[in-house]
Amino acid sequence: QPVESGGGSVRAGESLTLSCTASDRILNSYGVAWFRQAPGKEREAVACISSSGNVVNYANSVKGRFTISRNYDNNTVYLQLDSLIPKDTAVYYCAGRFLPDRDMCVMTQGYDYWGQGTQVTVSS
Repeated sequence: QPVESGGGSVRAGESLTLSCTASDRILNSYGVAWFRQAPGKEREAVACISSSGNVVNYANSVKGRFTISRNYDNNTVYLQLDSLIPKDTAVYYCAGRFLPDRDMCVMTQGYDYWGQGTQVTVSS
């Protein structure tokens, strides 16, 4: 299973870099998405990246502030969080799924390879 890291407590306007890695290298073959779940709210997708790395997509709430990328050499997917605001406070999860089209990423459920999550807390 993938493992997330990089979460923490920051002030509004600051940045964090989340990492998602897996020892079995299967992550390199998967489309990957980052989801988040705030207390009392449903889990939502914030960004996805295709297995080719050529296609990315973002939720409107994070567009222009978050950046998803991947490194095939170390089997890791990153989520750069800039200009953080208190509403970004949540547990962040990475998830993978196999998609036949390597230039596709999806912002919906249907992912079957989940990490345990990492907490991001943003104070004002």
